[in-house]
Amino acid sequence: MHDKQYEMKEEALHPNYFQIEFDLTELIFVIVLHPSPWSLAHATFYGDETSGTMGGACGYRDLFSNGYGTDSAAVSATLFNDGFACGTCYQIKCVQSPWCYPGVPYTTVTATNIFPPNWAQDSNNGGWCNPPRVHFDMSKPAFMKMAQWKAGIVPVVYRRGIQFYFQGNGYWLLVYVMNVGGGDDIAQMWVKGSKITGWIRMSHNWGATYQAFAALGGQSLSFKLTSYTSKETIIAWNVTPQNWNVGSTYTTDVNFH
Repeated sequence: MHDKQYEMKEEALHPNYFQIEFDLTELIFVIVLHPSPWSLAHATFYGDETSGTMGGACGYRDLFSNGYGTDSAAVSATLFNDGFACGTCYQIKCVQSPWCYPGVPYTTVTATNIFPPNWAQDSNNGGWCNPPRVHFDMSKPAFMKMAQWKAGIVPVVYRRGIQFYFQGNGYWLLVYVMNVGGGDDIAQMWVKGSKITGWIRMSHNWGATYQAFAALGGQSLSFKLTSYTSKETIIAWNVTPQNWNVGSTYTTDVNFH
């Protein structure tokens, strides 16, 4: 069974990217600026407006006390990857369905559980999470941010955006980088404040954390990252508002390929 309502043209869903070249005495630097590409999937919902926030295969227990609230989803085994997807944030957009709310760019959810396969039902008729399908079973409040609940199931596109978790103080910024795509590695990282003309190179602290010893408060922050594996450089402009805070997590729509 293949409902035309759920047919999606993948080539129409990938945003274009562009290049900026600087020619300085015959030396050309190319920085590729593009959002991470959208991938195809489907989404359903579970529970009501308040339930379904306890427990789960990721072990988060009470999702409210852990900061996830109802912006969460159980993902199919294809995404769950034996638990490595736990805590991953996804931007999800309802597409090509009359049930989609118009004008909603995307909603963001965190993977907090697995939606196990149901081999007793056909993958296109109830067995929505049977591998190799990619599927999000979202909390009802999260689902209702992008589509009417009466739809039951809608076609969506999704992507992972890099996240930055801030620690430190007004003169020392420690950034934990999450949701890194591509080879999942960072070779170098820079930060730039909206009141600063140049980029400040950040030093590696430990693991996936980088630090900058500079007064960066009271201004919007942008980040430039280079992948160790692919050597690709991306820029996440204006990741934070001017009144950013330590202890907060900020999400961008760019990622390595």
